Amino acid sequence: MIKNPFSAIILKEENKDNKGSAEFQVVSLTNRIRRLTSHLELHKKDYLSQRGLRKILGKRQRLLAYLSKKNRVRYKELIGRLDIRETKTR
Repeated sequence: MIKNPFSAIILKEENKDNKGSAEFQVVSLTNRIRRLTSHLELHKKDYLSQRGLRKILGKRQRLLAYLSKKNRVRYKELIGRLDIRETKTR
């Protein structure tokens, strides 16, 4: 049984030693976001989890901004693979 199917996708395509890459971090944060979102649907008044979710969202947003500046092709590919929206630029 695979605990994180998205991280398994990244591990198969890239080196197994590359867990510090921005793509792997975004994938693992996305997994945590989805898990916390489903938790908060059941427990609406869990304010500590809401705060943790906001912190994780901010961290993922910063990593995606970094990735879009460094390599736009890899950024677009990751956004498409994870099925998340692209952030709006000003």
